[in-house]
Amino acid sequence: MTTGTHDLPGWRGGWLNRLVARPGFQSWAARFPLTRGRARADGAALFEIVQGFVHSQVLMALVELDIPRRLRAGPQDAETLGKACAVPAARMQVLLQAGAAQGLLKRKRSGYALARQGAALMGVPGLEAMIRHHKAFYDDLRDPVALLRGQEETQLSRFWPYVFGGEIDPAEAATYSDLMAQSQRLVAEDTLRAVSFKDVAHLMDIGGGTGAFLEAAGATAPQMEMTLFDLPQVVPEAQARFDAAGMADRVQIVPGSFRDQPLPTGADAISLVRVLYDHADDTVRDLLGKVYDALPPGGRLIVSEPMGGGAKPDRAGDVYFAFYTMAMQTGRARSAAEISALLRAAGFAQIKSGAPARAYVTRVVTAARPA
Repeated sequence: MTTGTHDLPGWRGGWLNRLVARPGFQSWAARFPLTRGRARADGAALFEIVQGFVHSQVLMALVELDIPRRLRAGPQDAETLGKACAVPAARMQVLLQAGAAQGLLKRKRSGYALARQGAALMGVPGLEAMIRHHKAFYDDLRDPVALLRGQEETQLSRFWPYVFGGEIDPAEAATYSDLMAQSQRLVAEDTLRAVSFKDVAHLMDIGGGTGAFLEAAGATAPQMEMTLFDLPQVVPEAQARFDAAGMADRVQIVPGSFRDQPLPTGADAISLVRVLYDHADDTVRDLLGKVYDALPPGGRLIVSEPMGGGAKPDRAGDVYFAFYTMAMQTGRARSAAEISALLRAAGFAQIKSGAPARAYVTRVVTAARPA
């Protein structure tokens, strides 16, 4: 049973925590009329954490077997789906029942159908690709203590080789560029809710991959010229994107690495979308210094990425993204306050961070080079 002891003075919180930690007290609290509701709720909440990995693996199985798309046309039973997926009907029944318990599917007389959240799996850009990609992340989490102690190599560090600044195989570049481009749409939506580019003459997106964010930003500000600065391996796909969007005449693609090259100049705004959390503090400090030098007086910087909650821990930033970046073996999920401190140290002013629309998607911090 929890009692909000983290908000109590130290001596009271410590005493209550010791009391609550006693098995005998828990048994009593589960029976006593005034405390049993809270005790049962706390027990259920703890069990949700315990079974969380199983929930995620059920989701993985549903996506891997393409169950949502198979049910898009209408309900099907376990025997039909089992034959289509080469899974015994009895075990398919277990999976479908689990999906219904999670709210992704719903039971019908004729079998199982998509629920609203199950349908959203297909409607949220990049979500299915991210779920499939989680095999590497889950493998790194098999032994979380080893991960915390710093195991030598992880699956995610092999999946995202660009963060180490080494040579990248074109096939690997295509894999992570596709995943980034799919999920970038959600990030772009929330960033553009928080920031307007209508008064920007020239936006440069650093580490912008195949240009998904620039395409979205350019659509909201038709007058804006744009520059994409990223590794040479992503240039062909970026060029194809801007050609298809009719933006090729507005976008200059500059291949390069911010690790060992100066940034292009000429932009009055620079965006860093899901860039800082991929890199260690020293790399981030160096990058922000280069951004400061590349901007004119009064120029704006937009940082958009998942962030930790700082003084108010956040489930997305301080659990998922914190361990994800740890498994990447570089970077970390910083809080808005930490990013603001790095920006101030680089010389930026007018630093602002509003409440995010969806913290599990992104949070935005803006700043300006003093005029």
